[in-house]
Amino acid sequence: MIFLFHINLNLITPILTSKQQQKHIQLAHVLGATHPSYPKRYYKFVHYISHSKLITLLQNPIFFPFLSKLYNLGMDNHHFHLNYIMKSPLIMLIMVFFLCFIVITESAPQTAIVTQLPGFNGTFPSKHYSGYVTVDENHGKKMFYYFVESERNPSQDPVVLWLNGGPGCSSFDGFVYEHGPFNFEAAKTKGGMPKLHLNPYSWSKVSNMIYLDSPSGVGYSYSQNTTDFNTGDLKTASDTHTFLLKWFDIYKEFAANPFFIAGESYAGIYVPTLASEVVKGLDAGLKPVINLKGYMVGNGVTDETYDGNALVPFAHGMGLIPDELYRRIVTECEGNYYNPTTDGCDALISKVNQDVDGLNIYDILEPCYHSPNSGIQNTTTHLRLPSTISSFKALGETERPLPVRKRIFGRAWPLRAPVRPGRVPTWPEIANSVSVPCINDEVATSWLNDKAVRKALHADEESVAGPWELCTGRISFDHDAGSMIKYHKDLTSRGYRVLIYSGDHDMCVPYTGSEAWTKSIGYKVVDEWRQWVCNEQISGFTQGYEKNLTFLTIKGAGHTVPEYKPREALYFYSQFLAGKRI
Repeated sequence: MIFLFHINLNLITPILTSKQQQKHIQLAHVLGATHPSYPKRYYKFVHYISHSKLITLLQNPIFFPFLSKLYNLGMDNHHFHLNYIMKSPLIMLIMVFFLCFIVITESAPQTAIVTQLPGFNGTFPSKHYSGYVTVDENHGKKMFYYFVESERNPSQDPVVLWLNGGPGCSSFDGFVYEHGPFNFEAAKTKGGMPKLHLNPYSWSKVSNMIYLDSPSGVGYSYSQNTTDFNTGDLKTASDTHTFLLKWFDIYKEFAANPFFIAGESYAGIYVPTLASEVVKGLDAGLKPVINLKGYMVGNGVTDETYDGNALVPFAHGMGLIPDELYRRIVTECEGNYYNPTTDGCDALISKVNQDVDGLNIYDILEPCYHSPNSGIQNTTTHLRLPSTISSFKALGETERPLPVRKRIFGRAWPLRAPVRPGRVPTWPEIANSVSVPCINDEVATSWLNDKAVRKALHADEESVAGPWELCTGRISFDHDAGSMIKYHKDLTSRGYRVLIYSGDHDMCVPYTGSEAWTKSIGYKVVDEWRQWVCNEQISGFTQGYEKNLTFLTIKGAGHTVPEYKPREALYFYSQFLAGKRI
């Protein structure tokens, strides 16, 4: 407390009488501060503190000894003249500092702090916390989070909630493989502990990061009532909003920070629906007030029509199908590529699927490896899945120091097919039905299921919460929110900043769909299509619209942009949060 006053007393600038100045000097000496010079603007600041709040503070017994010594009041005189005190700039300043101290002491729970992590032998560059927030006491529904304070200025930097998609996939995907504070080096022996190294491109460099397992039943999150595992877009948004209200009530010191929501893939649904719930809560006056500023979505599912029609122009633009086939499709299908209404169109789309068969759908430039017994098989189902589903075990060159991903799995539904209303099959269901090889992300799965890791993270035991899975099959999920375009229109019209970004070599949720739907909103272009540069290299292209809507591509990146282009991702992320031009 003395240190706090030492700092603040040297910033005070009230206009005091000579007698009050002398008392202030005495107070400064008691607290170990030096007598400051007084810039006038701080005196004005003091008067913004409410009269009622100061009255309440002054009535607290902890101030009696302090005030009695300063103003020669009797220790038993608890009913000193408040009007006199309220007219005293010195007392008002003192109350401001005590209020600051009180806020500071309402800090993150010490029981949630992460002191060490198996596989990491260094010092954390910032504080880490993790644990559960119960969103439904009656059902015992708990949502698990991992919170990383900013390495720069946690008290001022934005708080960002990160959500991976699926649906049904854990946000530890982003923590382990994309923009978390560590790079994970695979164990040299089977069953060994991965080695963790600090990630120079962690998003915690510039922001406070919350990684949330959502909905309940995903990752470490669970419910004692298994009916909660039957959920959908709207319920997930509602539960996550409840989580945020309770989280900010626990971490009160971060409530005033700018708040953003971010995610990728099926989180293209999670993010805008959650933002909408937050705005409804703000309109209804719910407390604590969440200081929402905007959101960002990467290669995100958005709209059945635009997402479904994105593959054909993408394949043509990337040289994956011949120009003659493309022209025939345009004529025969009349712009409706994802849901052919004629046999001729259906046959042509089948030809497109054959041409792109075997490519890595998450990054067409990367190799796609198959286990010897995987067997490339064709499949026709009512889900209208592509003719072939593949996985891969190598990532190719990247600035990421330890590109340990064996393959990309579980961030994007629906394998080049549009998301339609109704039940959305989980990834394990798809894997079982079409024999997707290599269905585990070994590094994350082995590390997060280790007993010592679970204990360090304050995660409940496997017998209670279940095993950690990158993408779970224990939930049943309905897409019941419809197109996201109406959400984006509403939120941007309210002034929230929105960044829609796309790795331009992702064939799962191609940039062509995101580019088309952002244009379809009809906003005026205020920043014409242009290059953006990072590290003195052209890193992609961007187009800005009125009402703070920006579309951006990342050159050479796949579906999970920070995994492929970590330096570039940190750059545009930092610029967006700061409200600066990318």
